[in-house]
Amino acid sequence: MKNGRLIFIPNSGRKSISKTLNKTGSMNQQLVDSVREKFKQRFGMEPRIFRSPGRVNIIGEHTDYNNGFVLPAAIDKAVYVGISRRDDDQIFLYSEEFNEEHNTDLVTVMPTDKQWPNYILGVVDQMKKRGYEIHGFTLNLDGDVPVGAGLSSSAAVECSVAFALNEIFELGIEKEELAEIGQKAEHTYAGVMCGIMDQFASVFGKEDHVIRLDCQSLEYEYVPLQLKGYKLVLLNTNVKHSLASSEYNTRREECAEGVRLINEGGGEITSLRDATIDMLDRAVKPANETVYRRCKYVVEENQRLLSACDALQNGDLKTLGQKMYGSHDGLSKEYEVSCKELDFLVDAVRTNPDVLGARMMGGGFGGCTINIVKEEAIDGLVSELQGQYKEAMGLDLTAYIAQIENGSSSVQ
Repeated sequence: MKNGRLIFIPNSGRKSISKTLNKTGSMNQQLVDSVREKFKQRFGMEPRIFRSPGRVNIIGEHTDYNNGFVLPAAIDKAVYVGISRRDDDQIFLYSEEFNEEHNTDLVTVMPTDKQWPNYILGVVDQMKKRGYEIHGFTLNLDGDVPVGAGLSSSAAVECSVAFALNEIFELGIEKEELAEIGQKAEHTYAGVMCGIMDQFASVFGKEDHVIRLDCQSLEYEYVPLQLKGYKLVLLNTNVKHSLASSEYNTRREECAEGVRLINEGGGEITSLRDATIDMLDRAVKPANETVYRRCKYVVEENQRLLSACDALQNGDLKTLGQKMYGSHDGLSKEYEVSCKELDFLVDAVRTNPDVLGARMMGGGFGGCTINIVKEEAIDGLVSELQGQYKEAMGLDLTAYIAQIENGSSSVQ
């Protein structure tokens, strides 16, 4: 399917993945039209439409909530919201994907047993707590960011809603705060203690650029992504193991324990951003081997990312790719957030001369690997891997070429 749906290419009768996927653009007009028409049919009024994209992260995983560095980019998969302001305090929500409604009001906004409204209501709650004057609204949403693929569909929802409310109520909120509102919404209403990377990339994305983001200061720099005959290919495992959310929060706790042990041993740091391997060897390794391995990964991942940025700016894609492999090995063996499906896909391309680098991406335990692949080799690689993956894991493999696009915006 064109216009942005994640594409599965069967082993027989296959179209060229490169030719098909390169036709996608920054906006899925099909979805825009669908959201608009369904809004009018359901609510009897014309909506305004806004979008916020999912994201990829070239390198720097699980470093954001440790005040480290990340290198994300917004992609051409997004969440679209149709929205109309009301004069009362009523909130009417509809998810086209789940074919489900949820209604409440500004006074009684609270988390629900259904997960999808929480990403919206958490944003409303944050705006109320920050003193922004909003009224009721009517909203429907749909999107083409695949859930569970590690492309941050939740942040895309949060940021599209925050951006839309900011626009229709003329609140004048700066982009940085919109990202922070999305992050806090995920903490408080979805229960996932994420860092700032996903929301920041969704709001600040820039076409054909990655964002070198310092998650401690929120200083950022756009770095041109010049792949010179290569493309970013996402390989979706099509699994999302149940460990993902609980283990994510556990890793945060383990990192915090590492900071505590360093400070107990005479250090003075506020996060692993300021830790060194020497500090970990002295204060953490003797006390807790598991916490040591978690913290060691984070410290080394920050170093890998800075080296990867230098390589990218120097046009050294080979070094960038090797840093990606190093990142995956750390995530798999030290941080232990990978899974057999992700490891299989990375190991399957590790010695392929047409693949410069690969690693798991996102929180872990499923989702996608991100790969730098020579453009003319993509079709053959995907076809070969689909057969191998099906035989080894009993699952279909889906593939997508990630195009780097702009962040949150008004569609019309």
